[in-house]
Amino acid sequence: MRYWPLLLLTLTLSACSTLRSTPEAPPPPTQQAQEISRAQTANLPRLGSITSSTRGSPDDAQREIAKKANQAGAAYYQIVALSETVMPGMWYASAVLYGPPGSTAAGTQQ
Repeated sequence: MRYWPLLLLTLTLSACSTLRSTPEAPPPPTQQAQEISRAQTANLPRLGSITSSTRGSPDDAQREIAKKANQAGAAYYQIVALSETVMPGMWYASAVLYGPPGSTAAGTQQ
C-alpha cells in the first residue's frame, strides 16, 4: 500500500510526456492545401479558421474542409474538431488555416 503514491506519481509524470510533441517541418507547399499535424504548425503564419457542416460521413466533412482551405488560398490546414451533430448523419468540422513558411499572415500587425 505504501508504494501506491509513488506508482501514481510515476504514471502521471510519464503520461504528461506523451502529450508534448516535438516540432516537425511541414511538407513543401503544393498547389493544393495540405492537412498537417499540430507539431508541424510551429513556424507557420496563421491565416484564419474555417468551419463546415456537412451531411454524410466524416470523410465528407474532411473533403469540405480541404475544399474551403483551397478556396481561401491556404497552403496548409489543421482540423481541430470533427464530430457528429445531434442530427444523425450531419457532421461538423473546424480547421485552422496556415500560409507557407516565411510568409506574413494577412491582417496581422508586426
